[in-house]
Amino acid sequence: MPRDIRPPDARLGWSAEPLGHWRALGSPQPAGRVSRLDRGWSTILTSLDGEPLRVRNIGADVAVGDFVVVSEDGERVDTVLERHSAFVRRASFEGQRAVAHTLAANIDVVMLVHALTSPPNQRRLERELVLAWDSGARPVVVLTKTDLVEDATAAVAALADVAPGVDVLTASGITGEGVPALGAFAAGNATIALLGASGVGKSTLVNALVGHARQATAVVREGDGKGRHTTIAAELVPLAGGGWLIDTPGVRAVSLWSSGHGIERAFADVFDLMDHCRFRDCKHEQEPGCAVSAAVAEGALDPRRLDSMKRLVAEEAALEEEQKAREKAMDRRGYRKPRPPR
Repeated sequence: MPRDIRPPDARLGWSAEPLGHWRALGSPQPAGRVSRLDRGWSTILTSLDGEPLRVRNIGADVAVGDFVVVSEDGERVDTVLERHSAFVRRASFEGQRAVAHTLAANIDVVMLVHALTSPPNQRRLERELVLAWDSGARPVVVLTKTDLVEDATAAVAALADVAPGVDVLTASGITGEGVPALGAFAAGNATIALLGASGVGKSTLVNALVGHARQATAVVREGDGKGRHTTIAAELVPLAGGGWLIDTPGVRAVSLWSSGHGIERAFADVFDLMDHCRFRDCKHEQEPGCAVSAAVAEGALDPRRLDSMKRLVAEEAALEEEQKAREKAMDRRGYRKPRPPR
């Protein structure tokens, strides 16, 4: 290793895996972590104490949280190191339905934020859990605004019913209740990502975790409990007790991307029942010996949950067909794909 190149600052969240990829490159260029993206520009942290770099990311598939190597001239991102996790959804605008949108990379825990002041939204949480499990990070459900409700027991139970094996926690960014428990997930320079709709109290929670008013907050409308977008771009920020947090803009529509085992893990209770069906190709409709249908008839499984799973499986299959069609069209046009992380 050249004497004038220091190893990456471990306090930025570098683990053994990205460090190994960096060493394998044998590169003399500086390495750091992407803290923000702004229209073709990346802000790169190379040290917890030093000034960040601002470089071009044209031609590179970059997301907030990525570990990267900067070009020798210091003008652009040269290499995006392989990610150990990435929170990816389908692009939200209609013309790019078969295009991936990475919200955050190299995250250890994804906190799916819901507000106690709104009715529990089981269907949205199911979608979020599919994405979270597929990201490679650990999902945690967080119910905010405990200071505005008398009893959170029913809401916690309702969301826990559709989140098998996942912690469901409560917190208030105003009073600080539950905040230390959330911050503990970032121990050892780990990275937390927050995902939720506008108005669920993410920005207030970020301020409580960071230890000062970093994010602007907006008043929630009294009529429908909805809020305005107060986070306009994903950003990697240090936490007061150590570790990192990636706050993402409010996500109105949770669109799936290609699922690895996300659906199986998000619907682990349903898949456990499937293992007891008489036929391996059971459709879980009118087949004899269907353990899933029996559970629905007995009241042990909510039929809405089964319907939700079937809808997500169908949505994923349709997306895969769109992706195949898009790839064929690109091949015919000689389209050159962006460089993937390596």
